[in-house]
Amino acid sequence: MKKKASKKKVMQAAIELFNVKGFSGTSVRDIAFKAEANVALISYYFGSKQGLMEHLMTRFLEGYVAAIESQCLDLEDDAELIFDRLLQAIWNVMVYQQKHHGLARFVHREITLDTTLVRELMSSYLAKEKHLYHTLLGAAYERGEMKARANEYFVLQLRGMLTMPFLHPQYIREVYHLMPHENHFLDQYFSELCQWVSTHFEDAVTRVPVQDST
Repeated sequence: MKKKASKKKVMQAAIELFNVKGFSGTSVRDIAFKAEANVALISYYFGSKQGLMEHLMTRFLEGYVAAIESQCLDLEDDAELIFDRLLQAIWNVMVYQQKHHGLARFVHREITLDTTLVRELMSSYLAKEKHLYHTLLGAAYERGEMKARANEYFVLQLRGMLTMPFLHPQYIREVYHLMPHENHFLDQYFSELCQWVSTHFEDAVTRVPVQDST
């Protein structure tokens, strides 16, 4: 139990430091000092600082994609509206990012860089994210729920709106005086997203999902 607690503390320290000082500007000693852990512990758990970053990014994206994937199961056998499934997926993603807002900020920012790791993550997790959204949108069109088949820009716009508050929380705070980590913001922002999504659907009735499955 002690080892697990120490590992979690190292990960949290790394997230905080990476967000403030950047990955390159943070040393292994910085992380160990903030986590009140021995430097050797980082090598024991992650192999290196690079290994720690890869672990954080992979872990975040696995949960991120799972939040969407949960709404793509049994589409052919379920009478539930695809519109409702899409809203639930959006809600799940928003809640997941809010729960891990520090990590979300770091991962989304790191993905803007052109590195071998980022290319690998894009070809797996982010490509899968796109596929899952297209699966939902395609099913919605086939069922006649959508006015027209969604194009590539729909997913691009949706992803941008979902990630922006967590990639740029300081912008949301300083310019709009809103707090992305608060539930009030989550509810308000989700309501706006629902309105935007509903414009692409026939006779859509916007409903806030009753529960979060993440």
